[in-house]
Amino acid sequence: MEKTRLGKTNLMVSRTAFGAIPIQRITDSECDALLRKAYDSGINFIDTARMYGISEGRIGQFLGDVRGEIIIATKTGAKDVETFESHLATSLSELKTDYIDIYQFHNPPFVPRPGGADGLYDAALRAKEAGKIRHIGISNHSLERAKEAVKSGLYATLQFPLSLLATDAELEVIELCKKHDVGLIAMKGMAGGLISNGKPAFAFLRQFENVVPIWGIEHMWQLEEFLSYEKNPPTLDDEIWTIIDKYRAELRGAFCRSCGYCLPCPAQINIPQAARMTLLLGRTAWQGLINENGQEMMRRINNCTNCNHCIKNCPYELDTPELLRENLEFYEKFVTDKLSGGN
Repeated sequence: MEKTRLGKTNLMVSRTAFGAIPIQRITDSECDALLRKAYDSGINFIDTARMYGISEGRIGQFLGDVRGEIIIATKTGAKDVETFESHLATSLSELKTDYIDIYQFHNPPFVPRPGGADGLYDAALRAKEAGKIRHIGISNHSLERAKEAVKSGLYATLQFPLSLLATDAELEVIELCKKHDVGLIAMKGMAGGLISNGKPAFAFLRQFENVVPIWGIEHMWQLEEFLSYEKNPPTLDDEIWTIIDKYRAELRGAFCRSCGYCLPCPAQINIPQAARMTLLLGRTAWQGLINENGQEMMRRINNCTNCNHCIKNCPYELDTPELLRENLEFYEKFVTDKLSGGN
């Protein structure tokens, strides 16, 4: 397993890292097998977060015996010192460890700094001095906040969405992190599931030596696929560029990345699912999307009150209510066509 230095942390991490959001959706036995296979195959870097349900607890349960041989990054969405300290204590307990390698602020609406009225960065410094965390990092979907954090010199790592759909402006973060020796952890390498082909996704990010993608892995076949790319890394040849160009033509622009920061919706709309429906219908088995549950989920869009909670919280500044209405219109026509016998 190839490793790389994660910026100024000086941690040597596997270039294929394990994103642990999905492990909260599988059984204990499946999770145990998946995490152990990843570890046995040389993956030593695992990313999780306090808000990822039972993810931290499962890492502690199934990899606690090899804690000293793995590098764990987790996150806190705390907005005040009391919550920060509570989150940290819970994470340490769940992960069955007395230290966290990289403790990240989870997509804050500002860049925490020493002396801030919120007290968050100072709390992180105290935790670092106490040996509870080794490095302070930040995760963010905002390009401007990401750049601000890197330039501040306050953060050892940045977690930022990067994929073959990234714009030129977003890709500039890669060189910026290299210049400031900030470890760059790439999330959303599969664009929230909209990229279905792992080969071009892997090849695109592998060209950047200082980028460490965390692949969200739920099934053994997904893990084995990325391990196969690690053994025989695909190159950016003409064939792969053709696939990338096709994805870009279809997906670049105003689409939902399924980050979930628009939730909870007061009208109980499953925004990440509903706002991507036109794309999902063409990329997955549509039969499971137009059943009774699927139709009920989409009809909730009619309950939108235009409270703008989703707009205010979308890091990509999408007009989410309008996007939802467009998806509902397409969906209803799609369902009518399929149920009437259309192909």
